Amino acid sequence: MKREDVTKIFEGATEEQVNSLLNIHSADIGNAKKALETERDSLKEQLKTAQDSLKGFEGVDVKDLQAKVTALTADLAAKQKEHEAKIADMEFSSALDAAISGSKAKNAKAVRALLDVETLKASKNQQADIAAAIKKCQEENDYLFGSDEPIKNAVHESGGTGNGGSSPLAAMRAAMGLPAEK
Repeated sequence: MKREDVTKIFEGATEEQVNSLLNIHSADIGNAKKALETERDSLKEQLKTAQDSLKGFEGVDVKDLQAKVTALTADLAAKQKEHEAKIADMEFSSALDAAISGSKAKNAKAVRALLDVETLKASKNQQADIAAAIKKCQEENDYLFGSDEPIKNAVHESGGTGNGGSSPLAAMRAAMGLPAEK
């Protein structure tokens, strides 16, 4: 804005009024100029940072990086599969051990050896198949499992042929084949 233009627009304005208007206009222009310069400097700095970052990628083979990413992704998938298999194996072993101990097995290793573990592991319905396999093993090898029947062993003398209530020392001597004390 020029002084002559202001004087033409505002005919009859005093010199002081024109100066005041031009000072206000200059202040507004100055503030706008400072804001634009600050923004320009910020953009220059961002451009310099971006250019410096791009220089760090000079000489990098993108295809090599893609091959490495593909290999690492495949390794990660393999590790994930391996961990899932280990977890499934642990869950199966836990379920099998719980079923064997619930069946009152006397020797869990012996019962496990008689079961087809790989077939049970591959089964869709593991719980039912494990229970059926243990039941079949119980039927075929009942000596490996505890029984609910009472033991029919005598705990004390039942009145058979004995020495008729003699002393324990005499019974010991007789058991050892020594002659009775006189």
